Amino acid sequence: MRLSLSPSRGIFFPIFPSLSSFLTTLRLLMQPPRRKIPLLSSETLSMKHAAAGGGRKGSNLSVFVVVFSIFLFGCFMYNEDVKSIAEFPFSRPKAQEIQEEQSDQIKNNPLQEPIEKQEVSMNLRTHESENQETVRLKSSVAKANEAQVELQLEEEDDEDVQLPPEDCDLFTGEWVFDNTTHPIYREDECEFLTAQVTCLRNGRKDSLYQNWKWQPRECSLPKFKARLLLKKLRGKRLMFVGDSLNRNQWESMVCLVQSAVRSGRKSLKKTGSLSVFTLEDYNTTVEFYWAPFLVESNSDDPNMHSILNRIIMPGSIKKHGENWKGVDYLIFNTYIWWMNTPSMKVLRGSFDQGSIEYDEIERPVAYARVLKTWSEWVDDNVDANRTTVFFSSMSPLHIKSLDWENPNGIKCALETTPILNTSMLLDVGTDRRLFDIAANVTRSMKFPVHFINITTLSEYRKDAHTSVYTIRQGKMLTDEQKANPSTYADCIHWCLPGLPDTWNEFLYTRIISRS
Repeated sequence: MRLSLSPSRGIFFPIFPSLSSFLTTLRLLMQPPRRKIPLLSSETLSMKHAAAGGGRKGSNLSVFVVVFSIFLFGCFMYNEDVKSIAEFPFSRPKAQEIQEEQSDQIKNNPLQEPIEKQEVSMNLRTHESENQETVRLKSSVAKANEAQVELQLEEEDDEDVQLPPEDCDLFTGEWVFDNTTHPIYREDECEFLTAQVTCLRNGRKDSLYQNWKWQPRECSLPKFKARLLLKKLRGKRLMFVGDSLNRNQWESMVCLVQSAVRSGRKSLKKTGSLSVFTLEDYNTTVEFYWAPFLVESNSDDPNMHSILNRIIMPGSIKKHGENWKGVDYLIFNTYIWWMNTPSMKVLRGSFDQGSIEYDEIERPVAYARVLKTWSEWVDDNVDANRTTVFFSSMSPLHIKSLDWENPNGIKCALETTPILNTSMLLDVGTDRRLFDIAANVTRSMKFPVHFINITTLSEYRKDAHTSVYTIRQGKMLTDEQKANPSTYADCIHWCLPGLPDTWNEFLYTRIISRS
């Protein structure tokens, strides 16, 4: 034990190094005094004398010991308190400690921001991250949904298609009314239709001409699926070559397939005699090449070809043929431009040499010469391992209503239903001589050509022409012209949607069954 001075109180206190030293001191004080202590012999003697006088002094001693013990205990506790202060001389409230601890951390790490700023920054980053994650999630969901839709559509397209037997005659049958599956597309849904064929937009009131389906007698045409056809045409070119009726059919094909490709991924470009509709998702083109006689003629200009004095070069096809090479599907036709005169003018020499003299020969003779030139070009220039060739027969006219026993009719105007009596002998003016020539030539070629017989089934469709709901020389017919159908009714071309869609169903059937 040692004594320590308290500066604040000016008092000396005993200091105990430990609790055990304090207890030892306390026990010694509590023990009674021993008898044999020389230094205290006189005192002891005096105490004995005092004790003889009464026990009061002994009682005072006990009180003194207790008070002194308490005093010693207090000194011990004070000692411990002083030691605590010595060890933590700057102890402060807890909140202040935390704050200073944070300050120390910041000082030790100058790159660390204050906690509050870190929390704000962290919250902002978390919010931005959540927003980015939400955007990514939405994008992923959208892509997944899109992929699922594509997969469903592909699965639907891959379903078994009921193909007709190879030997079924697709061209013999009847027209049946079907407003469930026909039309295959809507006029207002195809932006690529020209004003020449948009009959409803041009004022036609009835639309029943769109609802007739061709039903072969011994089989059925497969359901048209645009995506299935485009899968077969992936990476390929399909081209119609011929006159305005083949252009009519080309527009139909464009509308049949365009719905399978989203906007921005399809386009139409016209360059000279060639019009190209591109479907980027399939790397496919559907094309039309203007060559009304297949061989060279003075009507080859795709824009300025309204020439009455038509002249042809029956043996010259090379110039046009260069544009047909490398095409995967070729569909040829030539007929309507032969029909304005009973004979044809055949040029002596060539247009490039400025020749103007010509010979007039009978239509069938000139037609046979042209198809001979064409067939030789196909045999010599087309690879049968790559290219499929079709030849479409004649698209008929409906000029005289008496041909279908309607004495009150005016050409094809106001006709709203097909000829349903397929047993009647029908003659609407089709030159069957040219039909026979085309059938015989295609049959005798080395190259296998598919002859598409659209003639008879189309002769029943007096209701499907553009009539007065069309353009003439690039302009819409006026109300006065529409009121004069005997002069202005177009009974050559066809409304779309309409009959040419059926012609394309024949192509569709052949392509999906042979690829």
